[in-house]
Amino acid sequence: MSFNLATILRESALTAPDRPLVHAGDRSLTYAEVDEASGRVATTLLGLGLEPGNAVAVQLPNLPEFLFSYFGILKAGLVMVPLNPLLTAREVAYHLSDSDAKLLITFEQFTGPAVAGARAAGGVPTYVVSSPGSAARPEGTHDFAELCRAEDSGEIHPTRSDDTAVLLYTSGTTGKPKGAELTHFQLYMNCTVSGEGFGLGRDDVAMAVLPLFHVFGLSSVLNVAVRFGGSLVLVPRFEAGAVVDAIERHRCTVFSGVPTMYVGLLQHDTRGRDLSSLRIALSGGAAIPGEVIRAFEEKVPGVVVLEGYGLSETASATTCNVDAERRKVLSIGKPIWGVQVRVVDGDGAELPPGEDHVGEIVVRGHNVMKGYYKKPEATARAIHDGWFHTGDLAYRDEDGYFFVVDRLKDLVIRGGYNVYPREVEEVLYTHRAVAEAAVVGRPDARLGEEVLAYVALKPGETVEPQELVAHCREQLAAYKYPREVRILAELPKGPTGKLLKRELRG
Repeated sequence: MSFNLATILRESALTAPDRPLVHAGDRSLTYAEVDEASGRVATTLLGLGLEPGNAVAVQLPNLPEFLFSYFGILKAGLVMVPLNPLLTAREVAYHLSDSDAKLLITFEQFTGPAVAGARAAGGVPTYVVSSPGSAARPEGTHDFAELCRAEDSGEIHPTRSDDTAVLLYTSGTTGKPKGAELTHFQLYMNCTVSGEGFGLGRDDVAMAVLPLFHVFGLSSVLNVAVRFGGSLVLVPRFEAGAVVDAIERHRCTVFSGVPTMYVGLLQHDTRGRDLSSLRIALSGGAAIPGEVIRAFEEKVPGVVVLEGYGLSETASATTCNVDAERRKVLSIGKPIWGVQVRVVDGDGAELPPGEDHVGEIVVRGHNVMKGYYKKPEATARAIHDGWFHTGDLAYRDEDGYFFVVDRLKDLVIRGGYNVYPREVEEVLYTHRAVAEAAVVGRPDARLGEEVLAYVALKPGETVEPQELVAHCREQLAAYKYPREVRILAELPKGPTGKLLKRELRG
């Protein structure tokens, strides 16, 4: 079957060409303008000799040029490879080489590592998005404007629905990052089902502060907004003040973020600010504490926080809570339409409902990747009989809601007993002084592992570590509570704002 994901932009542009698609600072662009700009990029890329199926890497923050590049690449029948702007030269070189990228689009602030990486990968041509009045580009690079000079042919190259549209690299917490092949059909179905589930439409204005190079931002924010003809407000990086300003200025109705973003907004003074336009706040990327949900809904009356679950390998959304009436706080909701989710034991047998039956989440459906690019063995380890094994631990209740307990690799085994860090973190979040918490295991000669907690405090709060230990001891079984709590000024986070436990483990 022939289908190209770029048709979501074309259809919305034909329906309402003058509707604003993107707001970025003082710059606003309509659907027609983005459709034409991306068409120019598509024409130029093919004119440079790239052939359908070739990969183009894009290393940009949340700028309109990201949309021009993304939809231009898709229209040309090429494969988009989103790259994290924080990658080092060595990491850029790895991603370019592993993906077989023929061209790199990057931002002026990233040209040092990007150019060095492109040269190390065999001299991949590099195009740079520059700010007005910026310094000269590095020698040997090209101006992004060169990609926009050709006329828009108006054509969208025919692709098969199972052709790879996006090669999205995993975080690489266990070995080198792997490229998950996401198809045109998978990404279309994911944004369509997700948008319909949340009742999103043309009147919605979505905050896009999640990095668009990440699956959450790309599929659940950008694609959903374009698919349903809504508007996007681009914020290049999370700063609570900038986010509040943008919500108020553009009357945003949908906010999507990771839990640390919600914590940051809770700590920001919003007295006198009008955030009443918000109706939905979507949370993913990590478990959001119940105390954070309660406090955020209290701070922003009228908004409902809905937690969901997904991975790079599942094109983002896999399960979600869809509205206030049907949600269960602390659950990741139920599977989206067309997707099956099970909890299985070590032998692959499905476990019955109940908190005592914790197992691994496995997923099957239209959202599961084709596989890892050029890595058949890794693909075979991850996908068995059509079921993708996530490495996440969870249980299912009698009503069909799923509750993530933790990552399989984050499980702490203390003296033979399983300790799920999320349970301990939930207790820490109930303490008045705690803003953020992360629980990990540290080696212990006697018990195998001991429970160790790291916390960051709310502004102006002070507390002794032993008080936090006592707080946990009162509410947890003896084998669960942390024997040590370390207080840090700030917990380490990745580019999406997700807490990085691997750095805490040392």
